[in-house]
Amino acid sequence: MTVSGDVEELSQVLRVRREKLTALRDKGIEPFAYSFDATAATNEVIAAFEEAEGSASLSESGQGESVRIAGRVVSWRDMGKSAFAHVEDASGRLQVYFRKDALGEEAFESLDLADLGDWLGVEGPAFRTRTGEVTVRAERWTLLTKSLRPLPLGKVETDAETGERIVHSGFTDQEARYRQRYADLAVHPEVREVFRTRSRVISALRSFLDGEGFLEVETPVLQPLYGGAAAEPFVTTHKALDQTMYLRIADELYLKRLIVGGLDRVYEVSKDFRNEGLSRFHNPEFTMLEWYQAFTDYEDQMALVERMLLHVLDTVLGRRTLTYAGNELVFEAPFRRIGLVASLSDALGTDVHEMSDAQLRAKAEDVGVQDLKGAGRGKLIDKLFGELVEPMLVEPTFVIDHPKELSPLAKQHRGDARLTERFELYIGGVEIFNGFSELNDPIDQRARFESQASLRAAGDEEAHPVDEDYIRALEYGMPPTGGVGMGVDRFLMMVTDQSSIRDVILFPMLRTED
Repeated sequence: MTVSGDVEELSQVLRVRREKLTALRDKGIEPFAYSFDATAATNEVIAAFEEAEGSASLSESGQGESVRIAGRVVSWRDMGKSAFAHVEDASGRLQVYFRKDALGEEAFESLDLADLGDWLGVEGPAFRTRTGEVTVRAERWTLLTKSLRPLPLGKVETDAETGERIVHSGFTDQEARYRQRYADLAVHPEVREVFRTRSRVISALRSFLDGEGFLEVETPVLQPLYGGAAAEPFVTTHKALDQTMYLRIADELYLKRLIVGGLDRVYEVSKDFRNEGLSRFHNPEFTMLEWYQAFTDYEDQMALVERMLLHVLDTVLGRRTLTYAGNELVFEAPFRRIGLVASLSDALGTDVHEMSDAQLRAKAEDVGVQDLKGAGRGKLIDKLFGELVEPMLVEPTFVIDHPKELSPLAKQHRGDARLTERFELYIGGVEIFNGFSELNDPIDQRARFESQASLRAAGDEEAHPVDEDYIRALEYGMPPTGGVGMGVDRFLMMVTDQSSIRDVILFPMLRTED
């Protein structure tokens, strides 16, 4: 069918549904109710009936106690003087049996004005049909909300052997599913489960840090100067102050100001924003968890990350393995460790420290690295590492000891002045955590910022700006501190085995709809 035909057919459906809306009101039925006192969720009805069945406490006719349920109609089978439907709520779906002699003629005939997608309240006892399905025998029904647009439900079949639900056609356009997440959630129970898992993971992260004595705090989203990461910001203007402002790209510099102020263990679960392209692993608005702990270094924080991940997996999944992109990921502390420079040198066949900037750039161009405008030595090393080493880091792996040019906020390595005490944890070939022994020498910090400013002047728009107020905070004295940032969305991709970051963000960034 042509697009115009699709639109014409949809217009017909919308018109018919609005005609039914009018007919309902003509019959005195309010199509948009205020509330409904449901006594049980659908899964609770099934569980209670099976328990009563097992204890032989059903009525002589095989019925359980009367229940009141509410849900969306997702299937309908008209049989003349009776009808079967499935209603679905947040816990699952349950069959309902409507019979004319039980409801009365008027109430039964009004069912002709119901559609798939409508929300109904139903009251009646549960029983088991001849085919073995637990069902509510409707004695009364209430229209809770009339659906004026059909959901893309598709045809659902159940595998007789496995019980697996198989959906044919339905809502298959991935961009449309992202754009209309409300419809995606309505017709795909497995998508709802992804976001329930998301909530449980974030709760487990919080509970772990709370148990370690950390204080959850809130820092500004709108900032007069951005910082804490190598990224380009979103820019806006505060009209009353006549001042340029930025959406934060990271929480780091404000959280470390709190360490200076004497809050020695702080964390924040936050929305951060980076004005960058879209990819499987990048969304301009994303969720970060950052924490900072006084009197620790990057070794302490790597151990903390290991304990945290095991806590989350034990709490949320009850196991310490994940399957992601066809790979089994086993989380067993201590995680593997490799040096960034050493591993990249092995991949290149030559010592990175001995290569000039021009040689690094030439090698990056040879292997097809894009976007090298204004790239200094640090970014060239980072780009080469991403191309040649990152994809191989499938099992949980700490990449440690980054070149100083890559890490303007990390302390110099105690054993090698060319490096910093920094780690990144990779899982499934993707960076999930980034942590430092935090730089707390204000003189060194100023020099690093000024070096970044030179890169910025040379065309690197992601180079870190000089933050005078942050340097002033360090001059008051920040104790030795270890800090970590975690990409929550990326970790959730691993936990739920999703191929795109958009699959774990309820409303991902998309181009404006035509």
